[in-house]
Amino acid sequence: MSDEWTATGSAPSASVTEHRQAAPDSVRCAVLTVSDTRTVETDTSGALIRELLGWAGHPVAEYRIVADEPDQIREIVREWAAQPGIDAILSNGGTGIASRDTTYDVISGLLEKRLDGFGELFRMLSYQEIGAAAMLSRATAGVFRNRLVVAMPGSRNAVNLAMTKLIVPELGHLVLEIRK
Repeated sequence: MSDEWTATGSAPSASVTEHRQAAPDSVRCAVLTVSDTRTVETDTSGALIRELLGWAGHPVAEYRIVADEPDQIREIVREWAAQPGIDAILSNGGTGIASRDTTYDVISGLLEKRLDGFGELFRMLSYQEIGAAAMLSRATAGVFRNRLVVAMPGSRNAVNLAMTKLIVPELGHLVLEIRK
């Protein structure tokens, strides 16, 4: 019998542990850095995402840096979502409230299903580190064309938090659920 119980007191039909065990060990990802100033040499957040994915056994099929221009962001996300070899699209940058921050607007407009818990948990964990400024983040995630799409802030600390606490531990499980 499972040691996990639902709010009604009955055992769930399949525990989170069982789902994680059934999840793919390797998820092919695309990494998008949205920035008006970063280059491959200065993109430490994009490099960290790729590094953490590699350590977890998740190959990076695509990597690109794009200016914070809605049409360019939308075009790349659509292009990658059409590629059969990509399971997840992880973006960083452009999730704040400055006039040039458009990533959230573009990605949230594409999502067919929202994963509200990602943004909520990210802001909660971020609050523990930076206080009330966590409310400035519009981090979001969801499903677009049967692909996981995540939009994280662009700071290296925010990327580290999102990747180590939320994305990497559940990436296979998320993709398993999307594939059902």
